[in-house]
Amino acid sequence: MMMKMKVVLAAAWCAISAGAIAQETVQMGAVLSLTGANATVGEDVRRAVDLAVEKVNSQGGVLGKKFSVIVEDSGGTPTTALNAARKLVSVDKVPVVIGEYSSGISIPLGQYLVKEGVTHINIASTSVKIRDIGATSFNLIGLENFGNKFSAADTWALGYRKVAVIAPNNAYGQGVSHGFKEEFEKLGGQVVTEVLYTAGQSTYRRELQQIARSAPDAYVYTAYGQESAILNREAFELGLRKTPWYGILLSMCLSDTPAEIANGQLGMEVGSVDGPAGRAYAEAFRAKYKEGMKTSYTGYAYDAVLMTAAAINKARSTKPADIQAALKEIGRDYAGVTGSISFDQDRQRQNPPYAKLKYDGKVVPR
Repeated sequence: MMMKMKVVLAAAWCAISAGAIAQETVQMGAVLSLTGANATVGEDVRRAVDLAVEKVNSQGGVLGKKFSVIVEDSGGTPTTALNAARKLVSVDKVPVVIGEYSSGISIPLGQYLVKEGVTHINIASTSVKIRDIGATSFNLIGLENFGNKFSAADTWALGYRKVAVIAPNNAYGQGVSHGFKEEFEKLGGQVVTEVLYTAGQSTYRRELQQIARSAPDAYVYTAYGQESAILNREAFELGLRKTPWYGILLSMCLSDTPAEIANGQLGMEVGSVDGPAGRAYAEAFRAKYKEGMKTSYTGYAYDAVLMTAAAINKARSTKPADIQAALKEIGRDYAGVTGSISFDQDRQRQNPPYAKLKYDGKVVPR
């Protein structure tokens, strides 16, 4: 009997201690692809989140308390991402969640958070459908309507007039493929073949042979890390790299592709870092992790965490509605590491940055 009482008291003490610790910490959540096809990107973004948390706490934390981000793994699937979000909302009771990466995951994730009244911040997904997630969702990154116009103009400027397009058959890939075609044809170009592939295959030779038959001036593609590695390897083996390859979101396309295969590819990307704040962030990232950023999405995660901390401090509250109101105020002209951030009336970033890139041992400006 005495032993049972000790166990009960110990459990009660642990619960009280955990509650006390939670009260002394202000928390937000993140759902990232730490496993699955986009694990390289997810791990890169997680590093940025950790760096941002260190920055906030070095400046006194939030509301005079320690600040932290609870990171959950989406596993690269909508179901796992939603389970992660439910845990963050119902168990951890966080007021803000950032993520995910793939638009096909970010959209249902954001819709769930909006339904629960929790603040959602998109840091990487670019489908135009992100705009329609709902009234408590904010977006920091350029969507396809901006990206397609930029990539079409860049491709045209490189002298390509007849291109073949290959992209994943999901919300993101469909938006890129159709949107790029529309913008490229406005300039006088021609998309001679347009292929949307099914993700998760062990080979894409059939799709590659299909686009090769149209004999384009260049191949325009977009693909996620590990799938892109298969596409790039098989295109190399089939001799298709004798024709130029242009990657939309190049760092994503080449994050898992060996350098000897990736070398020489051109492409575009969402802007990564900008100005003194961006340079300071890049230096801090390299100093902490002994290497540079592998993708262009880390800066958006870093900005999202710092903006959330600033919004909580401004609102003097951890209630989602108060944070959302503060984010709208801060988002009139926020100096982020990805440049100036200002939201339109639908909480979407205006004038998002883009970059022209090439792969020369690594992704670099051109």
